Amino acid sequence: MKIYDISQEVFGCKVFPGDPSPRRNIMMSISNGDICNLTGIEMCAHNGTHVDAPYHFINDRKTIDQVDLDRFIGYAYVAEHEGDISSEDAERFLRDAKKCNPASAERILVKGNATVTAEAARVFAEAGIKLFGNESQTVGPEDAPKEVHLIMLGAEIVLLEGIRLSQVLEGAYLLNAAPINLGGADGAPCRAILMDITV
Repeated sequence: MKIYDISQEVFGCKVFPGDPSPRRNIMMSISNGDICNLTGIEMCAHNGTHVDAPYHFINDRKTIDQVDLDRFIGYAYVAEHEGDISSEDAERFLRDAKKCNPASAERILVKGNATVTAEAARVFAEAGIKLFGNESQTVGPEDAPKEVHLIMLGAEIVLLEGIRLSQVLEGAYLLNAAPINLGGADGAPCRAILMDITV
C-alpha cells in the first residue's frame, strides 16, 4: 500500500485572500530551560487543507462536528482538469469514477487549477456525492464563491479544499480527510491522505 499525503503544511500554507495566516507561538522551550517544548497556534478554520461544513454558508445546517465521518473517509476518484469545470466535465468525472470503482464516485477530487461552476455543482448535488475536493482554497470562483457553496453545501456535500495532488495519478484511492472535531464550527483543518491499496 502506498500512502500520499495530500495536505499542506499549516504554517507555510496558502490562505484565502483576506483570511488570517496561521501563527505558531512558542509557549515553552527546552532550550530556554523549560520542562518541555510547547506550541500554541492561532489560525482560521479554513487555512491550508481543510473541510467545509454546510454551516459555513447556511446558518441552520450541520456544523463540522455534526457531519457523519463516512463523508470524509472512503473510496475517492482523482480526476485531472484545468480551468472551469462544466456540467459535461462533472458528468464525465462521475462516469470515469464508476468505471474505475463504483464506490469512488461518492467522493470526487480534482487535480489541477480547476474551478467548479454552478452548473457542475448542480450535477454533483443531483448525483448525491458525499465529498468534493480541489486544490484551490475555494471550490467556486475566488471572487464569487457563494453560489457554488450554497448548491453543494445545500446538498450536504462536504468540501475538501486546499489539497495537493501533484504526485497522484488519476484513479481510485482510499481517502481519509477526517477533520479536527471543532464543536459548532463551520469547518476544520484536516490531514488528508490517499491510500493506493493496489500497490
